[in-house]
Amino acid sequence: MFMLLLSLWPARSRMKEGLMFDGLCAFPLTPIVDDRIDLKAVALLVSRAAGAGVNSLGMLGSTGNYAYLSRDERRAVLEAAVDAAEGVPVIAGVGAVRTRDVLAHVEDAQATGASALLLAPVSYQRLTEAEVFSLYQDVTAASSVPIVVCDNPRTTGFTFSDELYARLADIPAIASIKIPPPRPGQASARLRELRALLPERTSVGISGDWAAAESLLAGCAVWYSVIAGVLPGTAKVIADHALAGRGDLAWEASTNLRPVWSLFRRYGSLRVTAAIAEHLGLLSSPSLPLPLHGLDSEGRLKVADAIRRCGLEA
Repeated sequence: MFMLLLSLWPARSRMKEGLMFDGLCAFPLTPIVDDRIDLKAVALLVSRAAGAGVNSLGMLGSTGNYAYLSRDERRAVLEAAVDAAEGVPVIAGVGAVRTRDVLAHVEDAQATGASALLLAPVSYQRLTEAEVFSLYQDVTAASSVPIVVCDNPRTTGFTFSDELYARLADIPAIASIKIPPPRPGQASARLRELRALLPERTSVGISGDWAAAESLLAGCAVWYSVIAGVLPGTAKVIADHALAGRGDLAWEASTNLRPVWSLFRRYGSLRVTAAIAEHLGLLSSPSLPLPLHGLDSEGRLKVADAIRRCGLEA
């Protein structure tokens, strides 16, 4: 079955890949109100992002709080998202601690109409490279849609080596690698290193929103964006300028959000993005799953000030 899926891969994915793994991928929040998912708010965030012209939607990523949701809750989020996306491809996070559960989420994601999967190597015990490679093999064997490798060492505790990137990219179903932000000024060098190792068909995408402009200008194909889940139009301006090579305009648009990027680095993007969405009236407050708490009053004042300084009130 695995070899059959690999042989069918290029024909099945050629058109979708150009839509999903270039441009701007927005990662909406999954708001929790009174310990239940607010599916209306999920649909609102997805609809806003789709209407702003994002290339794809990353549901149930770290911003989507997938690790805190049951299987039924995850499936409900994907059903609401696919319905609200109006044809914009949905990339579904399927990470879990146990491979059995990952494969169950893969089955559900495909059944709900997700166009691709996002997989981070989640674990309680630290994983070896051999174990991570085996996980991706098992998932690709069970999947008929492309897969994004999610490298998020701050949440998973696992750091991919470049050699592991290259091994995974040899699997035809691995369509994109979501990398952590390079150090400032190092994006071009980092992209050259990766492009020398990876096949041309494997896109490299940037996370860490403050690094997006530099990384897109350096050659990243896609921005996997937290802020685009709440402010898709603002993020799209940065992405469009950068991908078109308009460096001055891309830097200007990103620099305008410097107060937000500073808060991301101080408090974490999830809590800040939730506070922005709550401040703008897109979500009820609080919106994070317990035991997570939103920002305290001091943090919320800083978010309100950043929104005002960046001209994001509207």
